[in-house]
Amino acid sequence: MYLTSDATVRNILIVDDSAFEQRMLVDLLSELPYRVSVAFNGEQGYQLALSQRPDLILLDVRMPNMDGYACCRLLKANPATRDIPIIFVSGIDSAEDRITGLSIGGVDFVSKPFTPGELAARIHVHLNLMRRDPAPSIDAAGPADPELVTVQAAMRLIADNLGALPTLAEIARSVGTYREKLSQLFRAHTGKTVFAFIREERIARGLQLLRETEMDIQDIALLLGFKSAGNFATAFREKMGITPSAYRHSQPEDSNS
Repeated sequence: MYLTSDATVRNILIVDDSAFEQRMLVDLLSELPYRVSVAFNGEQGYQLALSQRPDLILLDVRMPNMDGYACCRLLKANPATRDIPIIFVSGIDSAEDRITGLSIGGVDFVSKPFTPGELAARIHVHLNLMRRDPAPSIDAAGPADPELVTVQAAMRLIADNLGALPTLAEIARSVGTYREKLSQLFRAHTGKTVFAFIREERIARGLQLLRETEMDIQDIALLLGFKSAGNFATAFREKMGITPSAYRHSQPEDSNS
């Protein structure tokens, strides 16, 4: 961990597995100056964020043990860290990667190699935005249960990807754990298996779409990850005791207006 001498400056956490990249960022930020700490992977970065509550996090994507996306999901699922702005700083620069980083909670995505002036400007902007709209204090709530944070991060990932769900192993890896552990945590904290939660989430989203939209049932089925309208209807009837069409027809005429 590297610290500047001024205890009044803002705290920035760098999470990057490259010692060379870390040194570049530390040298840049210490001159501005900021107080800087570093972590070498997502797991270490998550733990440091919990203990230090930095003002901003610079987060790489590809790292061993836990990548930047998994770290970000956990940070955003934890009340203690969810309001810390996260800037992804990564050598990967596809549109898909940038969209992923922003959709899971990053406030910005800077590609390597970057110009020091641009990165410094982006940091300044996001710190000023945070100062203008400070996050509410969560100290009174106490630390969040780390197992529950993992489950909530997985729930959000599932809810955001119902139409094209990753495998259970991929979901677990995306929140920094492994398949068997995630299954155990779901049973302990929800009383359900992961697959039972997925089924319930799909039906709940289907109910919403049937009430609030005029989408064709086949399109709803595909959007929710069912292979066909028939599969959706079977699962829906098992849960609700009624077909999707009958449910839609039972709603008031102005329910989707």
